[in-house]
Amino acid sequence: MKNILFFVLILSSHFALAQIESQPIVEFEGFDETKEILLDVRTPEEFAAGCINGALNMNWLSNEFNQQVATLDKAKKIYVYCKKGGRSLKSQARLLELGFKNVVDLEGGYDAYSTKK
Repeated sequence: MKNILFFVLILSSHFALAQIESQPIVEFEGFDETKEILLDVRTPEEFAAGCINGALNMNWLSNEFNQQVATLDKAKKIYVYCKKGGRSLKSQARLLELGFKNVVDLEGGYDAYSTKK
């Protein structure tokens, strides 16, 4: 039992060091490609049907997701979105686990963004 509590404490402190942030996607005004990355974690089919200009598509459901995001610059702020918000939240947690420090979940996903236009 002590080992489990110790593990939970270590894990929670790891996440506390990373910057966990979110913002409603309807408030997203764009990004600076020199300092930031916009990551769409939907499927390629969803991405092809419509996306936010400048977004990179890396499918959360793909077995290659970890390898794909490993090519991204960890020094840049990453905005992540999906269709409604579930996959982007999971992706944000994974990116933080992989050592990215500044990852912003765009709440509401592309469905909310497309109604804003």
